[in-house]
Amino acid sequence: MSLVLGPVLRHVGDTTAQVWVQTESAGTVEILGCSATTFEVQGFHYAIVAVAGLEPDTATEYQVHLDGVRAWPEPDSPFPPSVIKTRGPSSVDRHRVIFGSCRYPKTGDAKIDDKLGLDALDCYADRLTHLPVAEWPDALILLGDQVYADELTPEVRRHLAGRRRNRHGQRPPDEVVSFSEYEGLYRHSWGDPEIRWILSTLPTAMIFDDHDIRDDWNTSAVWRAEINEKPWWRDRIRAGLASYWVYQHLGNLSPTELADDPDYRRVRDAGGDSWPHLAELADRADSEVDGDKGLRFSFRWDLGRSRFIMVDSRNARILDSGERMMLGEREFGWLEDQLGDVTELDHVVLGSSLPWLLPPAIGDVQTVNEIAANRSGLRGSLAEKVRQAADLEHWAAFMKSFLRLTELIVAVASEPANGPATVTVLSGDVHHSYAARAEVPGRHTARIHQLVCSPVHNYVPGFVKPVFKLGWSPRAARLTRRWARRRGSPELPISWRNLNGPLFGNTIAALNLQGRRAEVVFEQPRGSGELVEVARIPLTDYN
Repeated sequence: MSLVLGPVLRHVGDTTAQVWVQTESAGTVEILGCSATTFEVQGFHYAIVAVAGLEPDTATEYQVHLDGVRAWPEPDSPFPPSVIKTRGPSSVDRHRVIFGSCRYPKTGDAKIDDKLGLDALDCYADRLTHLPVAEWPDALILLGDQVYADELTPEVRRHLAGRRRNRHGQRPPDEVVSFSEYEGLYRHSWGDPEIRWILSTLPTAMIFDDHDIRDDWNTSAVWRAEINEKPWWRDRIRAGLASYWVYQHLGNLSPTELADDPDYRRVRDAGGDSWPHLAELADRADSEVDGDKGLRFSFRWDLGRSRFIMVDSRNARILDSGERMMLGEREFGWLEDQLGDVTELDHVVLGSSLPWLLPPAIGDVQTVNEIAANRSGLRGSLAEKVRQAADLEHWAAFMKSFLRLTELIVAVASEPANGPATVTVLSGDVHHSYAARAEVPGRHTARIHQLVCSPVHNYVPGFVKPVFKLGWSPRAARLTRRWARRRGSPELPISWRNLNGPLFGNTIAALNLQGRRAEVVFEQPRGSGELVEVARIPLTDYN
């Protein structure tokens, strides 16, 4: 029995932690005296060990034993020991959270890797090896595109071509379809030594975006109808959602939440291959029933006096019913419940893979496109083609949901003086980074921001840069807002402006929270492999 992937440190509390592993065969995984038996999915084996009995405010080194034999750390590892750093009274109001999205793996092809540039998360891992544990961040938040199931590396393409040679055209040679093929993607992306080590020692929260499944996933009802006609799609969506549940979702849950989860209990106790349960789970997650999805992937972490709520803005979409919502009613109700009592909190942070606040001119373009695509005839068909070609499917293209989320954020920001000092939305996806401040008419206690960090490791096409620069132009924003209003867009309850950026290139960001103060720092790798600060923006101490 050997370790294939992991350990990945996931949810961490004051005295508990969740550690995820993938093993080569079935067996028992033990960490710090706590153990779990593996479960099986199509011949692959996984476990989540709920570590208990830790002391608050401590950093505890740990090892992974498989059937009693040490499997981690690996012999002669150049990295420091993996640790579990718990929270507690001394850190209740002081946190550093690093975040980013869109990390394409190294390919081994020099031409492609040179084009991609240095991996910002790799560089951050290297930095941590030279810092004392006390200076390490409290959490890592990955905001989508952890794997690229639709933009395959040359190695994966060659592998799929060999597997598909005798499939008689039933499955395309350049599409990931099966769970085993997704397993290969995760092993490639997470097997990088620096990435594997940093995931073993920083509590990591994850939410997916489109490339984890397929580009433009759930863009519109038309897109869903078209993709569902493809004979291989049902296998693809089952594999994609089931692998996300195994590799990413389970670790987002606390030990109590995981123990109470009926799907996890069914899979854990299957006594053999649990794929039939996961296939049913994936079908339920993908289907719309009474205006809602059958599974919620959104989740919440509390770090002392700060609350982090990660919102699923991809799979939770409601499209088939004609309502066109980013979140169904039940999911929106859950979000409202998480924000229902925020008194005594210093900071509220929402995570959405897709930005809530885009460059204003681009947001207006998406809103106008939604209005046009809702029309019948040639105009509606043309607008739908433009929507899919130009990726016009962010919150601004779901105007009903945009307004509802905006009203919710403004309500939280309007809490009395003992409410939060900031309400912040973290996002990725758009291959440029920025910090935007929302302006709300009237008096509001909390500062409201949109922070975007993208990509961590990916190529930024040259044409993107002038488009996004123009999107932030105040003059362009005034013109597009008038245009959108004439086309039927409602009046927006807020306005927003860019505090810094747009920043292009591979980037990692840190949200620093101390008491009721907050700031964001953007860093980028340079030729030496070191990270260089490119922007530091206060989120509270300005007029």
